[in-house]
Order: sequence, then C-alpha cells, then structure tokens
Amino acid sequence: MVLIANKSVWIRVGLALALVLGAAWWYLSGNTQPEAVTSSGKPALTVATVTLKQAQWMQNLSANGSVVAWQEAVIGAEVTGVRIAEVRVNVGDQVKKGQLLARLATDTMQAGEAESQAMLKESEAQLSSAVALTARTRKLADAGFVSPQQLEQAVHSENAAKARVDAQRARHQSSALRLSNQHIVAPDSGVISSRSATVGTLTQPGMELFRLIRQGRLEWHADLTAEELGLIRKGMSVELISAQGKPVLGVVSALAPSINPQTRYARVLVALPENAGMIAGMFARGSFQLGEQAMPVAVLPQSAVVLKDGAAFVFVVDANSHVRERKVSVGRRHGEQIQITDGLAEGVAVVESGGAFLVDGDLVRLTGSVPLPNPDETTGHSTKASKDDAKVAGHLSQAGEGANEGPR
Repeated sequence: MVLIANKSVWIRVGLALALVLGAAWWYLSGNTQPEAVTSSGKPALTVATVTLKQAQWMQNLSANGSVVAWQEAVIGAEVTGVRIAEVRVNVGDQVKKGQLLARLATDTMQAGEAESQAMLKESEAQLSSAVALTARTRKLADAGFVSPQQLEQAVHSENAAKARVDAQRARHQSSALRLSNQHIVAPDSGVISSRSATVGTLTQPGMELFRLIRQGRLEWHADLTAEELGLIRKGMSVELISAQGKPVLGVVSALAPSINPQTRYARVLVALPENAGMIAGMFARGSFQLGEQAMPVAVLPQSAVVLKDGAAFVFVVDANSHVRERKVSVGRRHGEQIQITDGLAEGVAVVESGGAFLVDGDLVRLTGSVPLPNPDETTGHSTKASKDDAKVAGHLSQAGEGANEGPR
C-alpha cells in the first residue's frame, strides 16, 4: 500500500512539472510575436524633407578639353659642330627677351675669325697692287709704250683683285657672325618648358636645345560638335576650374573654320589669363556662358540624390512616414544644387540627406514631428509581464495544490 501511494504521488508531481513547463513555454512564445512587431516599428533614421524648387541658372554649355601653350618656340643653335660650354636656365624658369640661355665654346670660332681677317688683309693688299699696276699701264699706254692688250690685261687683274676682296670680306663677316652667335638667347619673354641642352654636347643641324612658352600664355582647346559650335561666339566668357580648385575666367579667342572629318568635332580656342594656376597638357572642363538671360530649372540639393548602378534615385516620404525609392533624371549641377529633369513632381517630399543609409520601405522619423509611438515601452512590457506572471503563478499554485494532495 505504501508503494502504491508513493507511485501516485510521483505521478502527480510529474503532472505538476509538465504544467509548469507548459506554462513557461506559453509565456515565452507569447512574448516572441510582440518583440517582432516592436523591432519592425522602430524608425531607421531621423531625416528632414525637401521639395523641388525653382532656381534661375545662367544658360551655359559644358565641354572638355586640354590646356596647351599659346605659342611654343623651339630654340636651337645657329652654329653647328661647336661644343656647348655653359647652360644658364632649366625647365620652368621665367626668362626675358634677350636673356642668355646657353653659351658655346669660342676657341674654334675665334681661330676661324682670325684666319678670315688675315686673308681679307691679304686680298686688300693684292687689290692695292693691282690698282697701282693698272694706273702705270694706263700712263704707258697713253704714251704709246704699251699695247692696248696689256692695258686690258691690267684692268682685268684689278677687277679680279676687287672680287677677291669682296669675297674675303664676306667670309670674314660670316666668321664674325658665327663668333657672335656663341650666345644662345631667348627670342621672347616666357617660360622654359623643355631643355635638352647639356654641357659638352656638340651642336647639330636642326638640334633642339630649348622650348619656350611665349609670354607664359596658355590656351584651353575644347572640342565641340557642329550644333554646339553654332552657339559659340568670339569674345564669349568661359569658366574653368584651376588645379587648385579655383574658378578661372577665359575668353573665346578663335573658332575652327572646319570640322575634323575623323572625329566630327570642331576646336574652340579659349585664351586664359596670366597666373591662371593651370599647366600645359592638363585636362580641364569648362562652361561657356551662352547668354545673359537666366533660365528657370527645378532643383534639389545634391545630398538628396543617391547615385547607384549608373542611375539617380531619391527617397519619397509617404503619409505613413515610410520611404519609397524613385528613379529620377538629372541634368546640370551648380554649386550644391542639381537639376531634376524628370521623375519627380513639384510638392513631393523627399529625404534631404542620408539616403545612402535607407532602403525602400524603411520607416523614418521626420525632423520636428511628434515622436512615433514605440510599442517596446518599459511600462507596457512590465504590465504584460506582470499579467503573464500572475497566470503562471496561478498555474503553479494549482499544480502545487494537486501535488500536495496525497493519500490520507
């Protein structure tokens, strides 16, 4: 009888434990669904909204091009076969017209000039002798002591001596000029852009020693289509961005008279001011100011547009504070604004910034609005927990009473 009584007690204890475990499972599973609802109701981001607004932008035309030298002079030596004795300048140096760039060795040229001068003096002496002989022969011919043929021969010798003097004088001038060309000077003021002169090198015909950007002036060469070329006029203003990020204002100086048949582009030359902060050979983007009349455009802040996969998107905020991704078409940029050409109507609220952190369907909190109710508040949770705890306590109490019942 004692064993049977004990067995019934153990059965009741097992039933009580089963009830306790079931109540605990019910409590935990009952709290799972509210937590999911709570997490889905949290705002993903606090944002401000903007709408399309009208702005007045100047009509312009953007183009790409390269910065080149206005005129680049190639400087070489007029004397060939002479050693370079000294080089005075380097790449990037500012020079003035007539400034010494390099000097050639003069020993060979001085020897040649001295030789030509001596030969000139010899020819002049021969000419003097021929003139005196002709004068004596003419007196003898007048007296009848010399034949006319002898007089003619004397005159011919005098003329030949004069010709030799003239030729030798030209050779002497050439050697003197060769000696004077020992100094290689700048033909104009400007900037040295290239230097191949080296001390000890022998000059060769057509050999380039220096390149000089005349007056340091640069130009911007832009390539435009035939339709775009029709909008450009000489003297029109062009705005470029320098290497330091500063705007540079240029002026259209020339238009190409023809279009390149291979590229189908025409070239426009834009004169740049001095000290523009640009370097020859660099790539630059410019904007031609087409007119003085401003054109209205619909714009948004650039921070409101998200670029991904080669397209532009904005996030529209609906009445329930959820965002919807919408594809838009964009145009030109000006400062911190970007033109919206299609895909968005006026008055539609879009997220001003932070769109890169949002996805379609996210809940957001709007700046300045009443905070959204948070279902995961401590008070509500505590109330629900107290009720559930009471239910579990009741089940445990009943289970305990049943477990305490035994054979009396």
